[in-house]
Amino acid sequence: MSTYHPSTQKIQDLLKEHNFWFETFEHEAVRTSEDAAKIRTGYTLHQGAKALIVRLKQPGRKFFAMLVVPGDVRFDSNKALTATQSKEIRFATETEVAEITGGVLPGGVPPFGNLFNLEIYCDPQVLANEKIIFNAGDRSFSIGMLAKDYQEIVKPKVAEICLS
Repeated sequence: MSTYHPSTQKIQDLLKEHNFWFETFEHEAVRTSEDAAKIRTGYTLHQGAKALIVRLKQPGRKFFAMLVVPGDVRFDSNKALTATQSKEIRFATETEVAEITGGVLPGGVPPFGNLFNLEIYCDPQVLANEKIIFNAGDRSFSIGMLAKDYQEIVKPKVAEICLS
């Protein structure tokens, strides 16, 4: 376990502390949701909670936030701008992601933006699943858990941010 990013253990400790059910998967390194879905038995691509770090611009402030969408759906920049009340949106660069997360690589970022002091916007399609699964701080380590527990522990802002 010590070879993984510290956020991997933080998430597990947080779930144990709240007595939430979860399961873990060690697997070959994957970067895309599609690749992850092929090796995560018992879960669909739609159950994958994809965490995207974006930079938002509002009047007088620029900040990073996390968008969480199903693995098989793209986010809609217009809906995301409306949901976040922002004027501009762009993906964080790999360097920015590493700085924000303390070294987590893109593809390994967990949907726990609260660990990185990020506002989190989650599409309701993610929470409509009974269970979700995500890379948990490493491209080789995934956690599956109940979507209702995710919503309770992370408390994301729920907003339609995906293409219909």
